[in-house]
Amino acid sequence: MPSETIPAHLLSEKSAPIHGVVFDMDGLLLDSETLAMEALVDAARDLNYDMPLSFCRRMIGVPADGCRKLVQESYGKDFPLNDFFERQEVHLRNYVDTGRLVLKTGVTPLLDLLDKMQLPRAIATSSSRYRTMHHLKLVGLDQRFDAIVTRDDVTQGKPNPEPYLTAAKKIGVEPDYCLALEDSHSGARAAHAAGIRVIVVPDLLDPTDEIRGKALAIVKDLNVVISYLEHHLKAV
Repeated sequence: MPSETIPAHLLSEKSAPIHGVVFDMDGLLLDSETLAMEALVDAARDLNYDMPLSFCRRMIGVPADGCRKLVQESYGKDFPLNDFFERQEVHLRNYVDTGRLVLKTGVTPLLDLLDKMQLPRAIATSSSRYRTMHHLKLVGLDQRFDAIVTRDDVTQGKPNPEPYLTAAKKIGVEPDYCLALEDSHSGARAAHAAGIRVIVVPDLLDPTDEIRGKALAIVKDLNVVISYLEHHLKAV
């Protein structure tokens, strides 16, 4: 991957060495957010509600309790929350189990590079442990991380820094020496609040000025992260 794919300011960046990497999962490792949005729309339709994609995208990167609050506030106290999210889970599982779940660009070569560099890596996700492990096993990534932090492992989800701080602790790397990789606004806020530099690879959400200000860089895919890490390794 040629170095010109790296944003120019990263080529001259002087920062602490990277001793560990913390990944988001949905929309960053897995091309799953589109499926999750489709499942939300279908679940609402099952219950005779019209839920536009624009509304569903507001739930990207948000923990379950935050999603429930958002839906309740928007659709009222009579909205069948439990039935809705149970149906969404069924639809999503069906999409995943019928072969629609795939890796995002650059995932496998990036993990191969981390193996070569002997850098520990973790996942910090807002998904449940059951969903996380089910999805990772389907795409063959369940054995490629040193630690996996799900919404079931923390008391506060993103944008709170707890998921990232927990992941960094589990791999034994101080936040200053970690790199976070995210696609969502909520996740970028969480990493930034944890004191971890974060590269954002947008999926369904375009970065806002706020997110651009918090991110080390906004890049098109994980292949750019490969180039950055190779450059960073040579520079330190």
